[in-house]
Amino acid sequence: MYKKKKILVILGGTSKERKISLQTGSACLKAIKRLGFQAGHLDPKKKFLNEIDRSRTDIIFNALHGKGGEDGNAQSIFEYLKIPYTHSGVISSMNAMDKVISKKIFKKNRILTPNYFVLRSNEIILKTLKILIKKNNLSFPIVVKPTNEGSSIGVKICNSLQILKKETHKLKNKYEELIFEKFIGGQEIQVAVLQNKSLGAIELKPKRNFYDYKAKYSKSAKTEHIMPAELKKTKYKEVLKIAEKAHKVIRCKGVTRCDFKFINNKFYLLEINTQPGMTNLSLVPEIAKYSKISFDELVEKIILDASINR
Repeated sequence: MYKKKKILVILGGTSKERKISLQTGSACLKAIKRLGFQAGHLDPKKKFLNEIDRSRTDIIFNALHGKGGEDGNAQSIFEYLKIPYTHSGVISSMNAMDKVISKKIFKKNRILTPNYFVLRSNEIILKTLKILIKKNNLSFPIVVKPTNEGSSIGVKICNSLQILKKETHKLKNKYEELIFEKFIGGQEIQVAVLQNKSLGAIELKPKRNFYDYKAKYSKSAKTEHIMPAELKKTKYKEVLKIAEKAHKVIRCKGVTRCDFKFINNKFYLLEINTQPGMTNLSLVPEIAKYSKISFDELVEKIILDASINR
């Protein structure tokens, strides 16, 4: 009986998304216990992942967000330990977390994504930015952000060259690589995919400049959630198909969330998240609920999909 399986929830960690990971992990741990599993938890900030007791762990539920937990590192340890785990595998996690690699895969598979260029911190010469913007067919506003952070951490929207230079100067001291991308306006649409099938699309109307960290995780930001997204029927179906395609071409497993912008009748895929949040404000549980899947059922489906060699 699979309910006798011992589930270990990995949560917290050392990334800048630690706080959200603790919330995701806590919510999932409660659900796992309600489902009747034996459950425990481990925080990699307090105990190394390679110290997981294999004799007391049948399945790992990965509730980490950000660096270390979402970029293939944790997944490689789970593979080494030969313990079945949830969400995407080593390569797909690494590729999805790296915004440059994922964009190349999107473009190769004819999935629209904003124009961009990438610079390593030691290559950045502020006075050449103007030339690079023109060369790469970008125009203001321009988004500058780290290539490997999540939850909109380090994202800056710049309306002029002067502001872009200022924000780039700040970011290049913190991150090894930055991506410069054309800012796309329009509707903010996010799609949840579970085991290769789209669950639905939600629209977000942030009261802030854009759907930033605070808009994502703070009730006080009062971001409006519209489920299902306000799109024509044909366009709604189209975005579900694009999300499924992105999930497949990155070779993701379990659950993912794709972040889109919809403008001039076109969908632009910004990124795919292999470890989407599972808090009470998170979008994947909200989309699943609309599809008649409760939070506990969603957690159970993710657990049942766990495996090694993902």
